Amino acid sequence: MTATATGPVRAATTEAASRLRPNEVWRIVRLHAVNPSIFFGVPAMVLGGAWAITMVIALILLGSGVPMENTGFRYSWAVLSPQWYLIVVGVQAVSYTFPFALGFGATRRDYWLGTGLMFVLASVLYALAIATLLLIERATGGWGIGAGMFDALWYVGADWATAFYSTFALQLLVLFIGAGVTTVFMRWRMKGMLTLAAGAMALILGVIALLTFTGSWEPLGDWLGSIGVVGVFSLLLLTALAWAGAGFLVIRRATPR
Repeated sequence: MTATATGPVRAATTEAASRLRPNEVWRIVRLHAVNPSIFFGVPAMVLGGAWAITMVIALILLGSGVPMENTGFRYSWAVLSPQWYLIVVGVQAVSYTFPFALGFGATRRDYWLGTGLMFVLASVLYALAIATLLLIERATGGWGIGAGMFDALWYVGADWATAFYSTFALQLLVLFIGAGVTTVFMRWRMKGMLTLAAGAMALILGVIALLTFTGSWEPLGDWLGSIGVVGVFSLLLLTALAWAGAGFLVIRRATPR
């Protein structure tokens, strides 16, 4: 009787786990959005703070008579200021909600799909904001004082679509790196983190050594220049998808703290 009773239950559970359940996936998205300040509020504050500091610096330079075209705003990294926090967002998104979601009956696949969808939505909104602010900055001549925050780095000369795509790819990569690292900790705890850090360091040093000893730095730079901004960020987008896939494989056997 026990075997007969548990057989259908196991079959039903397996079938439920193998089906795509949009309602459950969307429930995970809503779970992440319970505290919108994590995904949207704090990054907006960081970006706004960086903009305010940039404007103050520009006003100081303007008041001192320094020609604005010689100030080097085009090399400013202020436009990337929220990215450092967004790695933390990827970590928090998993570490705070994963145990809670499983406690309410979500499968690991539903959870990871919902988390990925939330990352995509956040990346789209952030990319829309950056690309639009870039056009506003250009249209106003640097906010009326010749200052530049968004029209910097690879955004210089980029159109709206390129700015949107590159920001989206970078945002998604940062979020999935944070989430992927967290799944490693949940699965293997500190031993996994140390192994991941050592492996990443060994890989970076190995690539640097290979490029150095083979004299491939210049050809690599030429190749990256040939594929352009869209090509480079397409590589970053593929890397983000690789992190997403690896994170799913790890979280399937991760245990909540």
